[in-house]
Amino acid sequence: MKSNIKYFFLSALLLTTYANKSYSQIDSSAYKQIVDKINTAKTIYAPDKRTKFIELSGVNIPKNEYEIQSTEKNAIDYLSKELKNTQSTITYSLLPDSTVQGKKIGVINLSVANIRTKPGHGSEMATQAILGTKVDILQKSKGEYRVRTPEGYIAWVPTSSVAAFNAAEFEKWNNADKIIYTTEFGKSYSKADKKSLRVSDLVYGNILALTKETKGFYEVKYPDGRIAFIPKEEAISFEKWVNSRKLTEENVLSSAKTMLGLPYLWGGTSVKGVDCSGFTKTSYFMNGYIIPRDASQQVLAGDKVEILGADGNFDSAIALKNLKPADLLFFAAGKANNPNARVTHVALYLGNGEFIHSAGTVRINSMLKDAANYDDFQTRTVVAARRYIGSSDTQIQKIKDNSYYKK
Repeated sequence: MKSNIKYFFLSALLLTTYANKSYSQIDSSAYKQIVDKINTAKTIYAPDKRTKFIELSGVNIPKNEYEIQSTEKNAIDYLSKELKNTQSTITYSLLPDSTVQGKKIGVINLSVANIRTKPGHGSEMATQAILGTKVDILQKSKGEYRVRTPEGYIAWVPTSSVAAFNAAEFEKWNNADKIIYTTEFGKSYSKADKKSLRVSDLVYGNILALTKETKGFYEVKYPDGRIAFIPKEEAISFEKWVNSRKLTEENVLSSAKTMLGLPYLWGGTSVKGVDCSGFTKTSYFMNGYIIPRDASQQVLAGDKVEILGADGNFDSAIALKNLKPADLLFFAAGKANNPNARVTHVALYLGNGEFIHSAGTVRINSMLKDAANYDDFQTRTVVAARRYIGSSDTQIQKIKDNSYYKK
């Protein structure tokens, strides 16, 4: 019903617009047919628009001309076949497209880059990526790149936040020795001197190319070629760091607790601020693993942990028996009114009924009613739990095995 209403109003708007331009009669049935086929293709080939998409990028009803673009070749093949008998002129574009001019690989060039659902600083923030992260560049439009992150998230980022490379340029960058920044917050310097000017701020997880070592400092290169110096006590060889990661309950929770008190930030995935799933994602990243980005994606990964009673509602006795530290707890808004409510929140289980999560700030609460830090709303909406540690799920991937970080 919602899509039909949307179509009605869009068609009415188009008809009114073109009527004012002296178009006496416009048949929008072709438009509706194309939209219907695109919606069908979405359910088959791009059910999660965050990681795959098919969209109608251009519409000219009077001339019966349309443009369709997608990240999925099989979706374009499907639509080409399904719409071949229409009388419309349809142009198909598979991303990455020609707007990237052969530079299909990007590396984030800021300590933390904001990635938004649509181009422009006023658009909703979808996620973040930190300095040194490889992204796929899919499209360029008005000073923004549409990119894909290592978690598969597709959204828009200013071109100034990304260094764009062709294949040969990226190979040179990728083969260079790297260091990773391991202090929560800091900065790089213009000279091997802490009194020199700042080149940029830095946060935990930032990756830079190592050019040489001096007394007490690493000399590093940014993706855009800037040279800077970082105190040795604040960073480590990336290879050494990634090989030292051990995914244990203690390590994940230790990383999580370093973020206590950080502000909640919608779309945040760094120590500057985190949303709920950005917090769990970062806790696992600090221990050498890439996991899905959003809570509604994270709940589909890992191994199921039973925490619900026979009536389908949360049972604290069952949960206390089955949960282990570092398991992920998932919550759904409006569960009391809708048994199929969508997962909207995630936390890490600490043990003894407590969990740590980003809600206002990163904080610790309890699922036990007699606890001083009991959070009634969150407890009433617990709907699922998953165990990542020890799972063989390929969605939980070692950083060193992830194609975006491999040499």
